[in-house]
Amino acid sequence: MLFTPPLTPATLIARYKRFLFDAILEDGTAITGSCPNTGSMRGLTAPGSRIWLSEHDSPTRKYRHMLEMVEADGTTVGINTGMPNRLAEEAILNGRIPELGGYSTIRREQKYGRNSRIDFLLSEPGRPDAYVEVKNVHFMREQGLAEFPDTATKRGAKHLEELGDAAEAGYRSVMLYLIQRDDCERMRICDDLDPVYALAFQRAMARGVEAYAVKCTVSPAQISVSGTVKMDEWRPAVL
Repeated sequence: MLFTPPLTPATLIARYKRFLFDAILEDGTAITGSCPNTGSMRGLTAPGSRIWLSEHDSPTRKYRHMLEMVEADGTTVGINTGMPNRLAEEAILNGRIPELGGYSTIRREQKYGRNSRIDFLLSEPGRPDAYVEVKNVHFMREQGLAEFPDTATKRGAKHLEELGDAAEAGYRSVMLYLIQRDDCERMRICDDLDPVYALAFQRAMARGVEAYAVKCTVSPAQISVSGTVKMDEWRPAVL
């Protein structure tokens, strides 16, 4: 996916109230913008960090600038939680995720489960439908190892349970972790920050749910899925 025009560089002053940030543009202008990530963004909000912003001129928008990327650990990290589904769809259609190849129809936001919507429903005559849930990943504590989640997520555990239900009903069920950074070669479930999610993941795998992780090439000019990464074997959480 190309950014047209390319993103605008700035320096982060603070991210606050989950939805907002203050920054200084390269020309010295102080701005307030919107943050399209309501999560903890653990490790990505240090004051003084180099960031990149998209600009929007719509009169219906309160803030012109939106935070898209942060420089951390020597690499550029995408933080926009609206991006993973777009990147995943592009990658599936272009054959960049071999595990999800061979489907002629892809539908977004289909109802399923307990009053939920699945991110993608893949269909192909003669094959079971594939339910695909996408999760945004950008947390890293150990070099080269991405982790999810970076905070407790009841909603995430619910999604795993619903994917397990679909798998037991005879459908293909897939959890796709999309890492918006290119410096990770492995991914693990972060059981110390959310042991409940870790146990839900273990149960889902036992019920037939598949899990894959892909990383992205990230720059102020473009972002795209670059390949799969190995998922570490799940280890028991300490409860």
